[in-house]
Amino acid sequence: MTEPPIGGPTQGGPYDPNPGAGQAQPGPAPGPDAVRMDKDRERAERERHDHDEEPFEGPLHMLSQAAWQFVLLTGIASLILGILVLIWPGATLVAVGVLFGLYLLVSGIFQLVSAFGTHKKTSLRVLAFLSGGLSILLGLLCFRGPMQSILLLALWIGIGWLIRGVTQTMAAVSDKGMPARGWHIFLGIVTFIAGIVLIDSPFESVAVLTLVGGWWLIVVGIVEIITSFQIKGRAKDIPQTV
Repeated sequence: MTEPPIGGPTQGGPYDPNPGAGQAQPGPAPGPDAVRMDKDRERAERERHDHDEEPFEGPLHMLSQAAWQFVLLTGIASLILGILVLIWPGATLVAVGVLFGLYLLVSGIFQLVSAFGTHKKTSLRVLAFLSGGLSILLGLLCFRGPMQSILLLALWIGIGWLIRGVTQTMAAVSDKGMPARGWHIFLGIVTFIAGIVLIDSPFESVAVLTLVGGWWLIVVGIVEIITSFQIKGRAKDIPQTV
């Protein structure tokens, strides 16, 4: 019985003096230049992928886009409301009178709640109670008819202008160091006279105020529409990613 050659296989197959010759031999380790080229290639592919995606929209760019749209909608609403006021001044006065009545009711209820629900002095609670009750009474009178609501609205505005004119004039006269003191005195006197006219002729004065308000809304609407397009033009200069 023959012995297998030393170093050969113990079972089957001929003896191979060069084992592993048919297997792939490991190549040399990549050098630093090859590693750097692979990293540069990966970075270029990543930048190309990021460039193909939609760029991120920054908060300042989003705010600029929303700003001009909001100003445009506000201008259109003011323009339409001003035109409606000039076309139907009577209906506008009735609507304003109803809204004024609702305002008096709501403010009166809140004043009554504050009078009973807060820890104030007795005098302040009594004053809040009387003011709230009077506001509710006037609000209910506004709902009796459009003429009552218009009359109360005119008297309310007239008394407010009267008090404001007196206080503004007195403050300007007493304070010699007030900036633009002459203008404050002049505006105080004009406001006082306007309050007297509104109280003396409430219906005619409110009708004139309605027409003035309608034209004022139209002018404000046109200015806001023009301003919105100016904002839109400047918003294009803001980068999208800012």
